[in-house]
Amino acid sequence: MSYHEEQETLDELKAWWARWGNAVTWIVLIALLIAASFNGWNFWQRKQTAKASELYETVQQTIAGGDKARIADIAKRMEDDYGHAPYAQMTALQAAKALYLASDTDGAKAQLQWAIDHAKDDEYREIAKLRLAGVLLDEKAYDAGLKLLADDPPAAFKGLFADRRGDLLAAQGKSDDARAAYKTALATVGDMDPSQKQLIQFKLDALGG
Repeated sequence: MSYHEEQETLDELKAWWARWGNAVTWIVLIALLIAASFNGWNFWQRKQTAKASELYETVQQTIAGGDKARIADIAKRMEDDYGHAPYAQMTALQAAKALYLASDTDGAKAQLQWAIDHAKDDEYREIAKLRLAGVLLDEKAYDAGLKLLADDPPAAFKGLFADRRGDLLAAQGKSDDARAAYKTALATVGDMDPSQKQLIQFKLDALGG
């Protein structure tokens, strides 16, 4: 390339930079900021997950100790500080069980409701619904239990939901509706444990008809 051609090329580059250089600079800066923000967010998420994991170990130790007030307190801490982490939904279900066994029904219901409202995974949410419906059955709050199970659940939970609806309807004296629910449960239980299938069949037979 001759000197004249090199000069023309240089002049073209200068002209292009004069026109687009500022925009290119901003694009590069924005891309760098986005990358830095993404890396920072991932680092923060990993750090929070690690802290949640540590607190979860404390949760398990506290539940083993059986102190109702302490269980409720540390579960609330997990939910308030690390509600986004998977450990929070796990804590809610475990705390609910421990509180219920310790005769703190209100505390158990609060934990189950938190899981229903905030669980990240559908499985935990549906398990919380089933367990809360069971508590409402014990409290004879049948309509509230049925309302809780009114939505169509994921396929894996259809049989379990139908079974629990059957329990609630049977307790209300609605035998025909309960029979229909138990039949639906038997038809949709899938890989449910055989003993649970036998229990559903037993409840259906007990209704007669």
